[in-house]
Amino acid sequence: MSVDKYLEKWNRRHQEAEDEGSPAQVLIRNLHLLPASGKALDLACGRGANALLLAERGLDTHAWDFSTVGIRRLQQTAAQRGLFISTEVRDVLARPPAADSFDVILVSFFLERRLIPHLVQALRPGGRLFYQTFVQDVCLDRGPSSPGWRLANNELLHLFRQLDVHYYREDGRAATVQTEISDLALLVASKRRN
Repeated sequence: MSVDKYLEKWNRRHQEAEDEGSPAQVLIRNLHLLPASGKALDLACGRGANALLLAERGLDTHAWDFSTVGIRRLQQTAAQRGLFISTEVRDVLARPPAADSFDVILVSFFLERRLIPHLVQALRPGGRLFYQTFVQDVCLDRGPSSPGWRLANNELLHLFRQLDVHYYREDGRAATVQTEISDLALLVASKRRN
């Protein structure tokens, strides 16, 4: 799919959505691991459910997405809630976050393996990464159809092996009951302070 068609698809999806969506399970389940203050990035933020929650928690929140519609919807919701979120329409592959620029980075349902080293570098010492996306093992009839856009078994742990892991969950085929995270890998990890 061309970049223009991909952007058109996401703009249409964000336009048709009824609300801002739900915050990521990796964030909801690990709010106690958020710092009390600092600069946070919701990368590939969509309509911004995660950015809104980060801002409500008192973090200096930034939200980037390549969809103009998603960013506009986030701006409207943030204004209605009286929250300030620094938003930007941004191609994160062409312009990844700068080194040592964030205390928290959240990525949900966006997998671009070439971006991983940039995310690690963008964390400040002690900075925390919250990451979740789909795995190949289980399919609950949602998410990308291409296995290339899904993680292999324990791949998320391997991709961020240089970080200190605080939380990891990947139920995969071990789950006897399907839940909202059965087809996901969830990770919270910190950059070493040296």
